[in-house]
Amino acid sequence: MTDSSRRPLAVFDLDNTLADTGHRQRFLERRPRDWDGFFAAAPHDPPIAEGVALAVRSARDCEVVYLTGRPERCRQDTLDWLVAHGLPEGRVFMRRNDDRRPARRTKLEILRRLARTRDVRVLVDDDELVCDDARRAGFEVLLARWTAPSQELRTAQETEGRT
Repeated sequence: MTDSSRRPLAVFDLDNTLADTGHRQRFLERRPRDWDGFFAAAPHDPPIAEGVALAVRSARDCEVVYLTGRPERCRQDTLDWLVAHGLPEGRVFMRRNDDRRPARRTKLEILRRLARTRDVRVLVDDDELVCDDARRAGFEVLLARWTAPSQELRTAQETEGRT
């Protein structure tokens, strides 16, 4: 049973939804992939204006939370980035450092957990597979199409469970 006395949740992904990862895709094009370099460069991600504006607007009616496939070890950099770019305060749900499941599985698990006690108004994510699974599970979804999709990132998300 959800708590209808509290504001609904607007759930936002980070990478390629709010943060432009284009400058760090090169770390995923190497073999083996350089995950340490990929995540170390995250504090330098430029914000994506469309995503940031939507998160700010959503905060008027909803509690904003962030759901990312980034590993827990990136928490402080992620929190600092959110503050530096004027994103609304909100809880940040991250992947355990040792969790290598596909993003669509980890994110859907957290969405379902959130929905047990709260109304989830929308999930905003750039990953089509995440969005498809969330939509099939009954969630309202907005596919963030404001950056060019990265095949390297998509493959890494599905096969290596890193983001």
